[in-house]
Amino acid sequence: MVTSSSCPAPPRERNAAATRRAILDVALRQFARESYENVGLREMGREAGVDPALIYRYFGSKEALFREVLHAGHDDSLLDDVDAAGLPARLAALIVEKGGNAADPEQQAAKMERLFVILRSASSPHASAIASAAINEDFIAPIVALLDGEDARMRASLALSVMIGSIIVRNMMSVSSLCEVDPDRVRTRLTALLETALDEA
Repeated sequence: MVTSSSCPAPPRERNAAATRRAILDVALRQFARESYENVGLREMGREAGVDPALIYRYFGSKEALFREVLHAGHDDSLLDDVDAAGLPARLAALIVEKGGNAADPEQQAAKMERLFVILRSASSPHASAIASAAINEDFIAPIVALLDGEDARMRASLALSVMIGSIIVRNMMSVSSLCEVDPDRVRTRLTALLETALDEA
């Protein structure tokens, strides 16, 4: 029996902006689930309800679409309304809650989904350079902007390493010892680790 998930989406209305947005939304979901090489434009077009040729017409190539996914809707709100003292707790909350305690949790969750995209495609020879640039722009630079003292970029990179390792083990590998305990306990210990990584000493 054919399930509803195997059926193509109904054709979209002819609205270029809406179609482009729909393609980007589908691309974000697919790149977050699979590595760059495993995502195909034919399947993407099927889910978005468009001809794959239209994806090429709007974005030019799969590589250009990937770049657009990582930069679509880019802003600097990931760490809005937080100072250096509150930074470790905010970063820990982003890991545990996939959105933290920011004013717009949905937007922050989308930011974290882009981080999943970067992690899925980090080993790709086609996508790694794009992913590295996005990491620096979307995650390291906003942290550096909040830090004082020497080696701010190195400290920000260490904090990001803690985040990425935690996300891989907890959110992508679903290791039970991190997934089945009180999130507040995980958050408290992550905050302590991030305080050490960000410390100027």
